[in-house]
Amino acid sequence: MQEPTINREQWLTDMIGKLRPMFKDASAPLPDNIRVTCGWPSRCALSAKKRRIGECWPTQASADQTHEILISPAISEGTEVAAVLVHELIHVAVGTAAGHRAPFSRLAKTIGLVKPWTATVAGPELTTRLNVLITTPYPHAKLDARQSGRKKDGTRMLKLECPDCGYTVRTTAKWIEIGYPTCPCGTEMTRA
Repeated sequence: MQEPTINREQWLTDMIGKLRPMFKDASAPLPDNIRVTCGWPSRCALSAKKRRIGECWPTQASADQTHEILISPAISEGTEVAAVLVHELIHVAVGTAAGHRAPFSRLAKTIGLVKPWTATVAGPELTTRLNVLITTPYPHAKLDARQSGRKKDGTRMLKLECPDCGYTVRTTAKWIEIGYPTCPCGTEMTRA
């Protein structure tokens, strides 16, 4: 008989259940109101330099007062996903207002993450613990936004410049259709 297939959210939710004792042992028990999904973080999801691979939203942002966690679809390896989940659960445990300062760093160190705190780096001991907890592969195939065929959305702001003094501003095409603005020096601006 074939085992029932679970989806990403079930896998992530099950992993939270498996991680709860680790947080309880660290004197940081997790609340019950946590929801987790695979989805693009609100900022820097595809950034080359400071890419976000997880995000935790506080209860104040949720209509039903639930901690909301997003795990990026750009990652698919189970241990990495679980480490990101640990990072975001630390935000739940200490409160998102703490950022990556002392309450976060103390708990992260206790649980087994290593610096830099703004990244998700599981130390060797935590990696071993996560590998033991992972009993089924993460049911997700990595999404590569560069292969989507979508063009990057460029700025909609158009640069205008004063031909006399060089003063620059940006505006939208909608306002240019109405008329070009006048520079503080009194000259009508043109497209740069």
